[in-house]
Amino acid sequence: MAEMDLSLLRSKFRGSMLGALVGDCLGNPYESEKRLTNGMKLVLQRSLDKLEGPPFKAPVMQFTDDSAMTYSVAKSLVEKKGLNTIDLAKRFVKSYYQESNRGYGSGVVTVFHKLRGNKFTDIVKPAKDQFNGEGSYGNGGAMRVAPIALFCYKDYNNLVDTVRKATQITHTHTEAINGAILQAAAVHQSLLLDPREQLNIKNFVSNLIDIVDELEADEDDLGLSEPEPYTTQLNVLKGLILEEGEGPHDEKVVLKLGTNISALYSVPTAIFCFLKAQKPIGGIQTENPFRRAVQYAISLGGDTDTIGSMTGAIAGAFYGEEKINSNLLQHCEDAEEFRKLADQLFDVATAE
Repeated sequence: MAEMDLSLLRSKFRGSMLGALVGDCLGNPYESEKRLTNGMKLVLQRSLDKLEGPPFKAPVMQFTDDSAMTYSVAKSLVEKKGLNTIDLAKRFVKSYYQESNRGYGSGVVTVFHKLRGNKFTDIVKPAKDQFNGEGSYGNGGAMRVAPIALFCYKDYNNLVDTVRKATQITHTHTEAINGAILQAAAVHQSLLLDPREQLNIKNFVSNLIDIVDELEADEDDLGLSEPEPYTTQLNVLKGLILEEGEGPHDEKVVLKLGTNISALYSVPTAIFCFLKAQKPIGGIQTENPFRRAVQYAISLGGDTDTIGSMTGAIAGAFYGEEKINSNLLQHCEDAEEFRKLADQLFDVATAE
């Protein structure tokens, strides 16, 4: 890849951090809906139209644990100039105890209590003890990795190891770790592509398949629910995205890719939403491909805040800050703080 213009790269850092925040804030009110009805999709459409329209006073849309933990990851990377798992674990726990009403899952709360109890002497054991020693296979690791993908933009090999260690603080199941690596790889790939050129969707997916194929090659004996689950899911994604005409109906996407809290059935879905939004989507009225991606992700229902956030992080890393409506950002909690943190992350990541 040719050296990217630094102003564009800075915009992409901001886009990914703000995209993660926007997807979370917008998706939060719709979480746990099985799939949005046509009436609810219309409400979502009108809500976004209004938020992007002339400024008006309204309650700020709150972020959830997705953005709280993403913020902690970014802040720790900036201040420690790299991954420090003890510092990161302490930030997670402190943030939870300061604001426990952000929608944290019961499993991760148990991990936080145990980390506090053992005074952070063993960072991985509390997570490893979860679910009868198997660890959580949820998407809680994947939802917060965008800052790591940004920080490691020059060094993909370091990215994989850093994501693995950062994820294991709360999620030790192989599917959770590989899902986090896949999400980080998608953000990383988007970061390095030029948004002024047409995205080669087939290449984008094939590159990700190569990455997870390598991760899963030696894991056939680990007792996973199925061999090479992410390779399988990405091949399903590839088939869906290449369907002729308007592409698959929402029901088919939900059925085959999933929209639940497991990493396996949410990370590939977020990637699909980003890719599908490269073209117009029936029922979504906007010319803006960033908004289209996030709106589509939310419209599928399920774990809307996390899938919206992961989609936003990938799309924001591709398009940059310019595609994120400034009026909309004014309605998202702490958007200015996320922008500043993105700049700090950029400064640390690009320092020679």
